[in-house]
Parts: sequence; C-alpha cells; structure tokens
Amino acid sequence: MSNALRGWLVTLAVVLVGGLVRFWNLGYPTDKGTPNFDEKHYVPHAAQVLRNGGYEDNPGYELIVHPPLGKQLMAIGQWLFGYDAVGWRFASALAGTITILLVVRIARRLTRSDLLAAIAGVLLIADGMSHVQSRMGMLDVFVTLFVVAAFACVVADRDQVRARLAVAVREGWVNNSVFGPALGFRWWRFAAGISLGLACGVKWSGAWYIAFFGLLTVLWTATARRAAGVRRPWTGAIVRDVLPSLFALVLIPILAYLATWWSWFASETGVDRHVAGVKIPEDSWIPEPLRALWYYSSNMLDFHTHLVTSETNKHPWESKPWTWPMGLRPMLYHYEGELTGCGTATCVGAIMLIGTPAMWWLAFPVLAWALWQAIAKLDWRYTAVLVGYGAGFLPWFTNVDRQMYFFYAMPLAPFLVLGIVLALGEILGRSSAGKERRGTGLLVVALYVGLVVANFVWLWPILNAVPITPDMWEAQRWLPSWR
Repeated sequence: MSNALRGWLVTLAVVLVGGLVRFWNLGYPTDKGTPNFDEKHYVPHAAQVLRNGGYEDNPGYELIVHPPLGKQLMAIGQWLFGYDAVGWRFASALAGTITILLVVRIARRLTRSDLLAAIAGVLLIADGMSHVQSRMGMLDVFVTLFVVAAFACVVADRDQVRARLAVAVREGWVNNSVFGPALGFRWWRFAAGISLGLACGVKWSGAWYIAFFGLLTVLWTATARRAAGVRRPWTGAIVRDVLPSLFALVLIPILAYLATWWSWFASETGVDRHVAGVKIPEDSWIPEPLRALWYYSSNMLDFHTHLVTSETNKHPWESKPWTWPMGLRPMLYHYEGELTGCGTATCVGAIMLIGTPAMWWLAFPVLAWALWQAIAKLDWRYTAVLVGYGAGFLPWFTNVDRQMYFFYAMPLAPFLVLGIVLALGEILGRSSAGKERRGTGLLVVALYVGLVVANFVWLWPILNAVPITPDMWEAQRWLPSWR
C-alpha cells in the first residue's frame, strides 16, 4: 500500500468517526421546539434567506449584523430537512466534519506521520468547543472552516514555491536575476484568497487572517529564495511577490466577499438595498449597489462598535480574550431543570460551551514551546501555527470594552490542536530513534490522547444535554468561573 493511499484511508476513518460524533442526535435539544441561544438570531435569518433566494429582507427587525454567507449555508440545511433542529444545524455539523478532514491532512503535511495526523483528528473530535459549535445553528463554525481551508492552501503554496525554486536550482537559472526567478501563477495562494474572502463573507473577523496569512506567505517566499541561493532574497520577495500577493490575498478576498452578496445585489427588497436617493445622495461616480452596501455595512459596524460592556449592558456569560486560551469563562447555551431519565426524581439537561481542559489548559505551555521552536530552531511549522492562532486571538485586544463571548475563540481550536500535535511529535521521537526511546514516547503520547478522550467523555453529558442528576451537574463544573 502506498503512503498516499494509507494516509487517505487514515483520514477517512478519522473523519467518519468525527462525522458520527458531530451528527449524533443532532436535533436535540431545543428550547421547547425553538432554537437555542444565538440560534434564535441566525436560524430565522437563514429561513429568510431560503424564502427569498439568498438574502434577508426584514428591515423592521434589522438586527442583521453579519454578512450573508453563513446564513446561506444554514439555509441549505433548512431546504433539505425543513425548519427543524436538524435543518438548523445540518450545515454546521457538516462544516465541523470537513474541518476535521482539513486538520488531519494539515497535520500529516506538518509531521509526515499518519499516526500524528490521526491523533490531530481525534483531538479535534474530542474538543468540547468544536463539538458544541458544530452542533449549533451559529456562524463561527463556518469562519473556522474557511480559515482552516485558507491555512491548508497557504501551507500547500509554500510547498509549491519551494518545488518551483528547486527546478530553477536544478536547471541552473535561479540566479539569472539577483532577485531570483519569477514563480508563476500560484494557484494555492489564489485559493487561499478565495477561502479568506469567504471567511469574511461569514464574519468580518476573517479579515485579520488576510493580514496575518499575507505576511506569512511573503516571509516563507523570502526564506525559500534564500534557501535556493538567491543573492537578494528579501528584496526579491518584495520585488517579485508583494504585488502578486496583494492581488491574491487582498483583491481576490474582496471580490470573493462581494460575491457572497450576490443575491442582495440582485434583490428588490433586501435590507437597505435601494437607499440611494433616500438615505444617501443619489449622484456619485461610485455604483449605487456598492454605495448601498457601504451604507448597510456601516450600520452593521455601528452595532458592533456600540456593543460594549457597561454596568447596564452586561451579558451574564460574556468573557474577555485573556480568558479564552484556557477556556476560563465558558457559556451556558441550554438548561432544563425538570427532566427525567437519570435515575432520580429530578434531572438536569444542559449544554455548556467548554473547551476540553486536557487540551485548552495546556494552551500557554504549548504556545511558549511553539514560540521557542519558531525563534530558536527557526521551525516554520511552529511559526505557521503561531500565526494562525495569533490571527484569531490578538486582534480582539484592540477593543477590550466590546462585549465578547467564548464562542469567538472557536477558530483557535484547530491551531491549538496542531500545536499540541507538533509537541507530541517531539515526544514521540523520530522513527529512526532507538526502540526504547520510541516505545517510551509512544506510551506518553497514548496516555495523553487517552486523557483527552476520557475528559471529553466526562464532559459529554453537558456538551449534549444528556439528563444527569443535579449532583452530577455540580460535579461537571470544575471552576467557579464555570458557574
């Protein structure tokens, strides 16, 4: 069996398990037949999208604060299964399952190991944050999917750049210019741009990844030119690659983002679609649809800008970004206190958004190790993970007065998993290591993965609203900040 075939068989086996876990009993629970928590915003929006052929049209409500793509994807589930909990959540569960596939393949590329790739998939399956958000009719799972897809494309672009430079070195024309050769059209970078535009089409937070991944690709191109022996690699990266990168990772994302508004542009009743001459001046050289979208987007931005924490405007489960790496302030999505089926007279059913502590509580040591490896060892893999994690974490510190919630941290989960897997690879050791060294490393890795899975199984009842006793409900919430 070839290595490639074995890798894909491992991938598909892990993804099958992940899909079964994500889709299991997907329609339970609901809030007395209605959506849970923030599903109450996005599920009706998706129903409007389905009814209208792709856009929302309720200007009297006008609490439409995100672009349309995530709701369009949710509408597909409602089209397939109807306006019920399975229909509300089908697209989310599918997106969460595809994310598992992407993480397995990325981990295989980073480690060259089928075992570590499988472990990456298992860890993501066993992450409480990823599990719950993959089973809710909300938007963050789609942002995560497109960000991880863009990351996979950026990593593939790095490989493509180095392969093309290797050809230039082998054929002897790498230094025909002091800046090195032109690298041709980079399709993986182009695909990354599309994915990033789609992430922005779900939530604007995707824009930060454009900046972070764009800088990462230029850095990797410069180091690849240096490794190929180009005389002026950094200048070459600027001269040869900055403009194409701006095209692929700025212009293409903008066009992809605008494309997610296709139905709104074509509509007659979309929110604020025809405001020219009514709410904004009619005469301008800028096309009326773009000015209308700018006005509409400004209203969305105004909502986010004024969504701040104050003594009179507090949400009981809000959190700040410094609590996210360790999941110190999870969220209660659902609670019922009058259930049966747990062996006592009164049972509790709840869904809490909790990142599995066996992983999330290691975030700072893992990030510190990654930073050391990236700086001291110049290990590009750790650099990539740090950039992906940082793009989903650091920008939230630019406005800490804003109301924020733990589910904003969902895009951190895949990069945390990849960081952990790289560290586990160090513990496991090289395949050429001695038998005793390899055996000890394998034992430590197996024990850790078993701990994560056991932690996930322990949390299962409060990730899925399984009826439990009130005492068990208290035992599940380990920290005072979880209450």
